[in-house]
Amino acid sequence: MPEDEMIKHIVEGLKMEAYVEAKIPEMHVCFLCGRIGYKNLPMKKIGEKWICVDCLRELKEALDSLEEWEQEIALQNELRKDIRKGLSP
Repeated sequence: MPEDEMIKHIVEGLKMEAYVEAKIPEMHVCFLCGRIGYKNLPMKKIGEKWICVDCLRELKEALDSLEEWEQEIALQNELRKDIRKGLSP
């Protein structure tokens, strides 16, 4: 590899390092999955923590089905009570 090519690659590497260091304040880490968010991965700040759009979507799906979960739990509790009543003399 000629010296000019090597110097060109070193300069490009230094430019990339400088760019990354300048953009670090704009980058955030998702507190659920640990992915780093920047332009291609939107992030939302919740309190003091950041969450990525993918984890936020999963959380929304879970919360949307929360009522169904609560109904299932209530039904299970009722069944347990009925079974206990049926077993007691």
